[in-house]
Amino acid sequence: MDMKKFLASVLAAAAIATPAFAEDKVKSWRSLDSVGCMMLRECIEGVDKVSSSKDLGPEYAEFAKEIDTIVAVLETIDVHVFVADNKYFLTNMRGLYDVTGNNLFLNRYYLDQPTKLLQVIRHEGWHAAQDCMAGTIKNTFTALVHPEEDVPDWIRRGAERTYPRKVLPWEAEAMWKMYSENDTMHALKVCASSTKMWEVYEPTPMTKEWLQDKGFME
Repeated sequence: MDMKKFLASVLAAAAIATPAFAEDKVKSWRSLDSVGCMMLRECIEGVDKVSSSKDLGPEYAEFAKEIDTIVAVLETIDVHVFVADNKYFLTNMRGLYDVTGNNLFLNRYYLDQPTKLLQVIRHEGWHAAQDCMAGTIKNTFTALVHPEEDVPDWIRRGAERTYPRKVLPWEAEAMWKMYSENDTMHALKVCASSTKMWEVYEPTPMTKEWLQDKGFME
């Protein structure tokens, strides 16, 4: 199961739990109910669109160039960034990239930690790059941008302690990129350009096979 299927299953579980999504219909906050409501954009109270680093606060001026570029490039591929109240997120969840609706959500609770939230933006933005690597941002699959063995061992060990095995390759790669200045920004620029991701990033054998099978690559 890839990352998109995994998160889609989370949303499906939330949909089962709450037949009608709306703030007054959420059975419990900080649960799959609230995550699903936010992802489906049925819950919009306390969920505000981010147009630039200024919307996050003056503490983000130091990182303005990178954040503003990421947000602007995401907009060009119809991926919107939101900052949402803590009640919508599961415990310890700092952010979320919705691979179904192609929206990126940041947890407002962590706004006073600009360095940490910058890392979240890079991490979740990288999942959008993984979307692009699978052929197009508007697909139902994701693909690794780099070979798994490229991920540093210390990153992989941390990811193994944090994520389920079935999503480990995608999350380990995104975890790696959260510590890499401008890597997410550059990958998203490629995604938004007329150049294909796999023309810049050499696809892994499995990704190449997928792209060829789906007609994206000869």
